[in-house]
Amino acid sequence: MNQSRHIDKLVEKQTSQETENNRLRLKTSVDSVQWLAFQARAFRGHDERSDSKNQGNFIELIKLLATYNDDVSGLVLENAPKNAKYTSPKIQKEILHIIANKVRDVIRKEIGDAKFCILIDEAWDESKREQMAIILRFVDKDGFIRERFFHVVHFNDTTALTLKKNICAVLSRYNLQIENIRALVAASREAKHIHQFFIQLASIINIVGGSSKRHDELQSAQAAEIESLIISNKIETGKGANQIGNLQRPRDTRWSSHYQSIYSLISMFGATCSVINNISKEGANYSQRGDAEAAYMVLTSFEFVFIFHLMNDIMGLTNMLCQTLQQKSIDILNAVSQVSTTQLLIQQRREDGWEPLLATVKSFCEENDIDSSDMNAHYSRARGRSRRQDEESLTTVEHHFRVDIFTAAIDFQLQELKNRFGEQAVELLTLSVALSPKDAYKSFKIDDICKLAEKFYPKDSTSKKDSV
Repeated sequence: MNQSRHIDKLVEKQTSQETENNRLRLKTSVDSVQWLAFQARAFRGHDERSDSKNQGNFIELIKLLATYNDDVSGLVLENAPKNAKYTSPKIQKEILHIIANKVRDVIRKEIGDAKFCILIDEAWDESKREQMAIILRFVDKDGFIRERFFHVVHFNDTTALTLKKNICAVLSRYNLQIENIRALVAASREAKHIHQFFIQLASIINIVGGSSKRHDELQSAQAAEIESLIISNKIETGKGANQIGNLQRPRDTRWSSHYQSIYSLISMFGATCSVINNISKEGANYSQRGDAEAAYMVLTSFEFVFIFHLMNDIMGLTNMLCQTLQQKSIDILNAVSQVSTTQLLIQQRREDGWEPLLATVKSFCEENDIDSSDMNAHYSRARGRSRRQDEESLTTVEHHFRVDIFTAAIDFQLQELKNRFGEQAVELLTLSVALSPKDAYKSFKIDDICKLAEKFYPKDSTSKKDSV
């Protein structure tokens, strides 16, 4: 007789209330995921049990939100049904995936039907899986150049065909037309010897800076070395001179940090050798002693010393260019001039820098009791081959260092600068100066503006005949 007490009414009412509660719980999880993702913070904790004092950023953030809202407090975590907590790692990943897709949709709308460039680079995750990062570069509707991180793709091999398939699959998934691509820039690696050098450099720095004890040993060794050099009048003293520092760790995404790593190792070479040598003799276990002994052999090898002097020279030039281009006050003409100057200096190093570099390396080896290689001796580049094949591939040590390392590294650097600052790009930047409002449009030139419009923006400008 009482219609409001019918079972279908009660089920509908209960279902409606559960829906509201679930939405509030899910909203709390979504807000937490969004905040942690935006701040680039870890989600999981080492111990997420209910009696843990720190259950990880995600759970702790939900707890914090619950303290400010009684409605949330009564619905989340231990107050939530076991089948609808929305806090599991799987739920976190699903929320992240949805947010990422929404971001990509926004980027897709920004691009529209315009032309765009893609930048491809190698990216490792924490588990050292091989991945490919895809960045889109385009001009938005307001005429500003935008670079958007778009996607990360995991792949098993780095062949050109695999990379092409993955790139095409990502672009087609978001309806980005292949024919609208204006350029593809793939960040390639240096010559294999240079690449191996940076791996060894990172390993050496990790061994020396692996603990506070080793850090203190390095500073003590450096202080003793500086004191000895001052006593023998080999270095000058003064305010701010001969500071005790640390070995700079290189970072994958900041090449200026690689230069700082090399520079710091050169200035603390003796102290670094002393610490690694002590670890190889007094390490806590066989593994530490073995790693330190192998690192010491690499560090005191002629090839390693040669490459880090070479990279210190080349990256010293390019680092000056990087620092200059990052200045907001620099104008376009000065930037273009700095690029040309850097290219010229590197080319001069290629033509005239071999002998001075070799002399510097040999002098450094003498100061640090490192055996120098005989440049006229034979050097074999073949490994795992027959003796006859090995003899046929013999070359001199000088040829190996001068051609395979010195010339290859410089040519790679010149090619990188040429790719990034080609003739067309430099001309576009030079002509664009005519539009600069700096100093009351002092650089305004009508001829440059006309040439800029005709050559680079023909579709956006009308001809004289059409205007008449």
